[in-house]
Amino acid sequence: MVLSDRKTKILEAIINDYITTAEPIGSRTIAKKYSLGISSATVRNEMSDLEEMGLIIQPHASAGRIPSDKGYRLYVDRLMHQREAPADISNFLNDLILNNVEQIDYLMRETAKAISLMTKYTTIVSEPQANKTKIKHIQLMPLDESSIVLILITDSKMVKNHTIKIEKPLNYGQLNNFTTHFNEVLEGASLEDINENTIRVLSGKLSQDSDILIPVVTAVKNLIKQQDDVQIYTGGVNNILAFPEFSNLEKAKAIFETLEEREILISLLGKDSRDNIQIVIGSENSLEQMRDCSIIKANYMLENKTFGSIGIIGPTRMDYSQVISILNAVVKNINGVLKTLAGGYG
Repeated sequence: MVLSDRKTKILEAIINDYITTAEPIGSRTIAKKYSLGISSATVRNEMSDLEEMGLIIQPHASAGRIPSDKGYRLYVDRLMHQREAPADISNFLNDLILNNVEQIDYLMRETAKAISLMTKYTTIVSEPQANKTKIKHIQLMPLDESSIVLILITDSKMVKNHTIKIEKPLNYGQLNNFTTHFNEVLEGASLEDINENTIRVLSGKLSQDSDILIPVVTAVKNLIKQQDDVQIYTGGVNNILAFPEFSNLEKAKAIFETLEEREILISLLGKDSRDNIQIVIGSENSLEQMRDCSIIKANYMLENKTFGSIGIIGPTRMDYSQVISILNAVVKNINGVLKTLAGGYG
């Protein structure tokens, strides 16, 4: 579709105004507000053409025009001006990621909160999903006389911990010795590698202290299973209520219910894509209840493989340029730090 320069400027004016005000805009307002150098009658004629093209719509008989999903699609694909995230936001994101990258699950939660605060939209973040997660390091530490803590670090830098009940107190020296034996056998192992032969080898190394064997191995296997399931974190779910598009309680309820369904959130983030940024606008959503929303999403990568995904959900009139700039900054920082840390534990 080819637009004249004048039609392009009018379409941009309608979209930019509606993003800011959430109110339909008329030809007279455009002519006065945007100094296009043409009369309101000329603007009205051009708007009539844009409406015939399906790029704008008239929501009410006496109202001005608003962008259609098709209009937003043309805007984000061809007209939108790319911009960099402000330096203070980039620095904040960099510090957040650097300070928490050793605790990926915590980082993902904090990233979801931070993005929702900066954009005022709803954020979905998936914690890294690893097929056949491998053990990088195991550490056993005393908690009290009847409990120890198992810390599991995986090859993807995920850190998980679990409390294990014990029958007799164990000190640091004993637990360090056990830690050495467990790492000798389990380092580099995936869930399917932990079998009867593994138990037999560990039992030989632990000898008279083998009563700790089964509780530790069971905990390790459970933690790996948890990691092999993708985790989803959300931030700013209530932000939806701030937009007049969702003042209808039934509409808002439908979206809230959608955002509570883990499998739906995973589907919203979608499959792997090599595109830096993916934008799904309104009616392009496969879910009926999300067709008043747009979703902007991106994958963050490790060794050219998808490590996790981030999605930002807002009304179709969301500030696409702002969201993309922040999302690009987040992904750039996470990718950089993950690449640096890919060399292994410690």
